[in-house]
Amino acid sequence: MQIAIFSDTHDNWLNIEKAIHYLNKHKIRMIIHCGDVCAPLTLEAMAKNFKGKIHFVKGNVDGDVEGFKKHAAHYKNLQYYGQAGKLILDGLKIVFCHMPFVAKKMAQSQKYDFVFYGHTHKPWQEKIGKTILINPGTVAGLFTKATFAIFDTETKKAQLILLEKI
Repeated sequence: MQIAIFSDTHDNWLNIEKAIHYLNKHKIRMIIHCGDVCAPLTLEAMAKNFKGKIHFVKGNVDGDVEGFKKHAAHYKNLQYYGQAGKLILDGLKIVFCHMPFVAKKMAQSQKYDFVFYGHTHKPWQEKIGKTILINPGTVAGLFTKATFAIFDTETKKAQLILLEKI
C-alpha cells in the first residue's frame, strides 16, 4: 500500500491541489497529515477533492479545533486524532504527530515501526533503534521547497516528492 505523508500545508491551496491531483492520478488513497493544515475550510476542500482517506493531527498553528472536529464528523474520508494518531497498516505500527520532540520520544519508546512528524518544514529521515522517523517537509513550501512523501508499506521506504517536479 502506498500512503502520502503531508505536513505543514499552511492553507497553500495551489500546492495542496497540485499534490492531491498527483495522488488521485497515481491512485494513492490515503494521506497522513502531520499537522498545520491551518484553516478548517482548507481541510474541507481537501476532503472534497481527495479520492481517499485523510488521517490528520493538530499542528501548532491549527487553532480552530472545533472546526476540524466538525468537518471530520461531516466528511467520511476525514479522521481527526488530536495531538497524535496511531494506525496499523499492513502489520506496521505507525504513529504520527506534529512536533519533533514528541516524535523523538515516541521513537525512543521502541513501540512503533515508523513515526511521521512535521513542524520543521525540512524533509528528514533517521533511525532510532528499530524505529524510523520521517518528516515529509512542507507542502506549503515555506522556508524550503514544497515537498511531501510517498511511503510504501511493502518496501518500508519513503520517497520524497518535490512539488516543482510534478
